[in-house]
Amino acid sequence: MTSSARRLLRHGSTLSLLTLISRVLGLLREMVKASFLGTSALSDAFSVAFLIPNLFRRLFAEGSISVAFIPTFKEYLQEHDPVRIREFLSSIFTVLICLVSLAVLIGILLTPWILPFFGMDIDETCFLTRLMFPFLAFVSVAAFFQGILNSVYSFTPSGLAPILLNLLTIICAFTLSPFTANPARAMALGILLGGFLEAAIQLPFVIQKGYRFSVIGLKRAFQNPGVRKVLHLIGPTIIGMAAYQINDLVSTALAGNAGEGVVSSLQYSLRLQELILGVFAVSIGTVLLPDLAEQAKAGRWERYHERLLSALQIIALITIPITFFSLAQGRNIIQLLFRTHRFGDDSVRLTLAAFTFHMPGLFFIALNRILAPAFYAQSDSKAPTLAGLCSFAVNIALAALLVGPLGGAGVALALTLASGVHTVLLFCFLRNKPWSALGRVIPAASGYALKLILFSGIAVLPVLWVNPFLSAWGAGRGKLFAYGFPLLITGLGYALLGVLLLLISKDRQIQGIRRALISRKPRG
Repeated sequence: MTSSARRLLRHGSTLSLLTLISRVLGLLREMVKASFLGTSALSDAFSVAFLIPNLFRRLFAEGSISVAFIPTFKEYLQEHDPVRIREFLSSIFTVLICLVSLAVLIGILLTPWILPFFGMDIDETCFLTRLMFPFLAFVSVAAFFQGILNSVYSFTPSGLAPILLNLLTIICAFTLSPFTANPARAMALGILLGGFLEAAIQLPFVIQKGYRFSVIGLKRAFQNPGVRKVLHLIGPTIIGMAAYQINDLVSTALAGNAGEGVVSSLQYSLRLQELILGVFAVSIGTVLLPDLAEQAKAGRWERYHERLLSALQIIALITIPITFFSLAQGRNIIQLLFRTHRFGDDSVRLTLAAFTFHMPGLFFIALNRILAPAFYAQSDSKAPTLAGLCSFAVNIALAALLVGPLGGAGVALALTLASGVHTVLLFCFLRNKPWSALGRVIPAASGYALKLILFSGIAVLPVLWVNPFLSAWGAGRGKLFAYGFPLLITGLGYALLGVLLLLISKDRQIQGIRRALISRKPRG
């Protein structure tokens, strides 16, 4: 393993662990939702109500912060001028508060005119959407704090924040449901409270790092050179992210009109996919961005490409084997996690259909999370925006074409194919950069991915062969034996055979991880 890969592993391990906890809690949140709501019309209403403010969160929060704030803030940090840093942070904070407050107000007012496109109970969905819209403001401020901390390589607080969101949603579902009109409202209150605590938990860490800011005059804030640069960088991103929001909204509207439970089944499937993406792709991308930004500002392009290649190979090592195993054991995974008296055979069938077509896109979506910071690190937001717009057009066209014959599975397949187009375009745009050395990176990354596809295909064959025997043995013995036992046995066998194949081929990444783990053991 190269030094850059070890650095990624070192910085990303803590964040990945915290993100794993968060994603597991997120999965538990979906299990609680499945238990209380199943794939009912109320479940669809909650899914849409949370989707709308959550999509705008990406516009004002994670996307904009990673695209524009961190690279700009890194420039201020290199100047070592506390007065200019404080002025910049105060200006950004003021503009952020103004924009998200306006967005929340407009969103609450326009909710009744947005919802008819989704083909469901307008009254309840409207109430839930309006209740959760302030969540957007809380998480946007949380993303601002996260940007400050990540810029100085502090990743733990931002890893802790989402844990609170999922934990509080679960707690509120059980404790508040007896006192609300339905469990969906109890979960909505949990999301609102969790969003507030996401921001609150990070603020003390920002102060501890010595950064201060306040609300200043709006005119003065907009005139700040750093704010102008951030807004200039965000401009193309807003177009791309707006297209992304419309993309999800249109896909959800198509699914909502395809039948009851389709929206919820897509959300359950995506939650399983995001469990892997959040733990690994997002964590590595979060750690990678400040590092790439530092190398780009210094013009150290050899190190820049070395770090990028290491990140791509690590993502391939994680996502490709998981994809093969998930496709082989999708039914057992879904039944173990979600099956209840409210989540029966029809719910399993709907979710499995979406999951089967979502999972092949895991590798492409993960690559996109790694490739995007390669542009953002050098303050280029136009290329990934253009790639996103093209992907958006492909997704909408395919979703409209496939939802009729395939239902929710067609919407999932459209997302997978569009994600592949997105990846290809990002590689093409990156290769056209004058400093690019992707002539070496692309063949190395592609060859590594093909090797993993071959090894994963070999390792999954015993899983397919032995799974029917294990399922027959566990039938009628409860969920853990019927679904969990086959998953455990086949998962261990699959992992051991896969690692063995990698060791036989003298894989650099797996050997590097082994050496890193050995070196971290305490010496006697």
